[in-house]
Amino acid sequence: MSPTLPWPLPNHLALRDELIAAWSTQRGYHDVQHLAEVLDALHRLAAGDDIELLLAAWFHDAVYDGQPEAEERSALLAEARLADVAGVDAGEVARLVRVTVDHRPASGDRRGELLVDADLHILASGPERYAEYVAGVRQEYAAVSDADFRAGRAAVLSDLLGKQNLFHTAVGQALWERSARANLVRELAELRGTGP
Repeated sequence: MSPTLPWPLPNHLALRDELIAAWSTQRGYHDVQHLAEVLDALHRLAAGDDIELLLAAWFHDAVYDGQPEAEERSALLAEARLADVAGVDAGEVARLVRVTVDHRPASGDRRGELLVDADLHILASGPERYAEYVAGVRQEYAAVSDADFRAGRAAVLSDLLGKQNLFHTAVGQALWERSARANLVRELAELRGTGP
């Protein structure tokens, strides 16, 4: 079964196909399934009709190669590919892509909050999908030793758990906060050797 990928620019199907190709590499977690899940999460957050937000989802990990500043290169790609598309604010799409660098949108940045919540909703997945997600992330860092990966992953999880709320929207908090925190706490305990 192929994922559902709503595309907001019916007159620009070549661009859609270019992005699908970019997402279709064997890169671990940040693949077409992730894109489909982010788009679905935006729909669940009642944001599935916002063209710039949908395009930001499409572009947010279009460049993902394990190198520094992948989000910035994704934002630059969005600016370049959308510059001449009528009715689209390419600068806003790029700005939203950049919000995914640290997943900390500015207070009152409704679009940023929605994109970040959709991007992080994977943290609230059921056990099987969460395990697939973790394995996919590990695949992306295959060149990193197990010890270094555990230390880096533990730091990321600790940072996330240090936030008052993982999700910024009321809907995101209601749908995903509790189960996401439980998954993060469990994974962190496993990484530290104190979990099941």
